[in-house]
Amino acid sequence: MLKVHVVPVTQFQQNCSIIWCDETMKGALVDPGGDVDAILAEVEKRGITLEKILLTHGHLDHAGGAQDIREKLSLPIMGPARGDKFWLDGIESQAAQYGMMGLRCCIPDEWLDEGAEIKVGNVTLKTVHCPGHTPGHLVFYDEASRVAFVGDVLFAGSIGRTDFPQGNHQDLIDSITQKLWPLGDDMSFVPGHGPISTFGRERKTNPFVADKNFG
Repeated sequence: MLKVHVVPVTQFQQNCSIIWCDETMKGALVDPGGDVDAILAEVEKRGITLEKILLTHGHLDHAGGAQDIREKLSLPIMGPARGDKFWLDGIESQAAQYGMMGLRCCIPDEWLDEGAEIKVGNVTLKTVHCPGHTPGHLVFYDEASRVAFVGDVLFAGSIGRTDFPQGNHQDLIDSITQKLWPLGDDMSFVPGHGPISTFGRERKTNPFVADKNFG
């Protein structure tokens, strides 16, 4: 069974997810955006052996700590999709604008696309391409545990911004309603910021993507 522990990182309080298979204690990091020492301390506390780093998209608060962790632990970085390369290439210049120290550019060991499957111990995560917030944005989910890691596509009560370069509002709405909703109302999700929710709750109450908006 997949287990999850969320560590908010950077001044943007981005949700880095430590995920692991409770049968093997092998794990991965989803969106280690910064505060690397705090993340790794939580990993060590739980006795997890990290196998890989997963990135939903290329924004600095999601990907800025990945390179340091790759170098410390010799872990592969997987994702996002190739469309976010320009974001990953710009992490250091963006961080300088915010006065954020230590965040670094990175290039994944493997770009991922729709349908990619990622093993974490005995757990298999599936991948959905959900553009709109960024062009290469991915969502990872575990069918068995009924949990998804949606980055900045969807939040409890809100949706991702689309005013960044290569953002697209209609693409984001389509990603949510056509790719996430079919995964099931009972699917919980960890957003990039803020509290965990479920797709069913957002379909009822989210003012941007509730079903009533499309009736």
